[in-house]
Amino acid sequence: MEAVTFEGKAAIVTGAGGGIGAGLARALAARGAYVVLADLDVTRAEAEAEAIRAAGGQARAVRLDVTDAEAQRALVDEVVAERGAIDLMFNNAGIGLAGEVRDMALGDWRRVMEVNLFGVIHGIDAAYPRMVEQGSGYIVNTASGAGLLPRPGMTPYAASKHAVVGLSTSLRGEAEGLGIGVSAVCPGYIATDILTSTTYKGVDGEKLTANIPIKPMSADACAQIVLDGVRRRRPVIPVTRAT
Repeated sequence: MEAVTFEGKAAIVTGAGGGIGAGLARALAARGAYVVLADLDVTRAEAEAEAIRAAGGQARAVRLDVTDAEAQRALVDEVVAERGAIDLMFNNAGIGLAGEVRDMALGDWRRVMEVNLFGVIHGIDAAYPRMVEQGSGYIVNTASGAGLLPRPGMTPYAASKHAVVGLSTSLRGEAEGLGIGVSAVCPGYIATDILTSTTYKGVDGEKLTANIPIKPMSADACAQIVLDGVRRRRPVIPVTRAT
C-alpha cells in the first residue's frame, strides 16, 4: 500500500490536552492535517488548539471522555459531517497506575481498563465503521513499551497496554484488505505529566520517579517518530532514544 499522507486529512487525537497527544496534534497540523483535539480537560485542549491556529494550522478542541462510547461516536459523526470523512483516528488517551498487585483493588483494575483499553475500543467502534464505508483511513492506538515487555510494579497498566498491542495487530490483519491501516505506538520514557498524574498504590511516587536513571524524550520528538511510522504503515511503532 502507498505511504500515508497527512495534507488535508481530518484527524481526531484523544488525550490531546498535553503530552504525546498535544505533540501529535502539533505535528499533524504542521503536516497539513485538520486536527480535532479531544480531551477530558477541554481548557487545556483549547489552549493547544489556539497555539496551533496561531502558528497557521487548522485545529479545534472538544471535551471528550473516552470511556463514553456514545460521545466518541457523536464526535466522529460530527467530524464526518464537517469534513466529509474521518481520515486519521489517534486513540491516545490513557492513565497510569503503579504498585504491586497485592495492593490493588478491583476498582483500580477496572478504571485503568476503562480508559486505556475501552477508551481505544470506543474510538475504534466510532471510527472504523466510517472508514470501512469510505474504503480508507488509518487508526493509531497508543500502547506503551509496557505493552511489549513485562512491567512488574505496573501489572494492570501493562495488561491494558499488552491488550492494545494485541487488539491493534489483530485488527490490522482484518483492516488491510479494506484499505484501512492500523498501528500500535509503544513509547518509552516520554516527557509528559503522566508521572505526576499516575495513581500510586503502596509506593512513594515521588521517590520512585526521582530514581529514573534516564532522561525522557520530548513529546514533540516522540510525535515525529510516530507520524513517520504511520507514514510507512509500521504495525508497531516503538519510540525510544534508540529509534
